[in-house]
Amino acid sequence: MPTYLIVVAVVLALLGGWFTWQAVSLRTAESASNAALVDTGATAEVTSAITTSLNRIFSYSYDKTDVTEKAAAGALRGKALESYNQLFAQVRTLAPQQKLVLTTRVVTSAVESISAEGDRARLLVFLDQSATRADNNSTSAAASQLSITAEKQDGTWVIVELEPR
Repeated sequence: MPTYLIVVAVVLALLGGWFTWQAVSLRTAESASNAALVDTGATAEVTSAITTSLNRIFSYSYDKTDVTEKAAAGALRGKALESYNQLFAQVRTLAPQQKLVLTTRVVTSAVESISAEGDRARLLVFLDQSATRADNNSTSAAASQLSITAEKQDGTWVIVELEPR
């Protein structure tokens, strides 16, 4: 057998082993289990659901706080709902005195990860807020960022953790 055929066979065997090792490494990498990187439909679904929820639960009018609380009860669970209720108790007290109207709009968001099962996601969200106080005719604006952990429960995305950044 010619020597060059033996060399070619050894090189092909080494390349085959190297490609196999690379394929296994890619399949077992952490990024391979992140559906946010490959499932655009799931990413769009969680982004839309969380955007809608945040716009509703962080916007309120002093005379309709019950509407906001109802939206929060549907969109939040666990620690997120507990934290929100503590914060909103202050709003319920102060907003009517100040005749405060707060409008919140999600400017942009990014899905950091979605679990391989597609039922848990982490997002970073940027918000713009505009507040108007009728008691002193003042308006103010602010921007904020939130880290969100969401879970899909009974087919609906809900927020289970809210962390200001």
